[in-house]
Amino acid sequence: MRAGGTVRVLVDLNRCQSYGQCVFTAPEVFRFRGAESLEYDHVPDGRFDREVRRAALACPVRAITLGEETR
Repeated sequence: MRAGGTVRVLVDLNRCQSYGQCVFTAPEVFRFRGAESLEYDHVPDGRFDREVRRAALACPVRAITLGEETR
C-alpha cells in the first residue's frame, strides 16, 4: 500500500456488498481480490484524493468512511 496521501480510507467490510462502484471510480485505490474480497489502500497517494472522495459518494451502502491522515 502506498503512503503519503492526505485522505485516510476506512471501509466497513461487514457493510460492503461488493457492488464495485469504488473499484470503477478509483481503481488505483480499490480493487477486488478474487470474486468479492475488496482490498484498498488505507492512505492512498494524495493525487487520488478526488477519486477517493467520489468513490465514497458512489458507494450505495455508504461503507466507505474518509478522514484526514495525521502524521
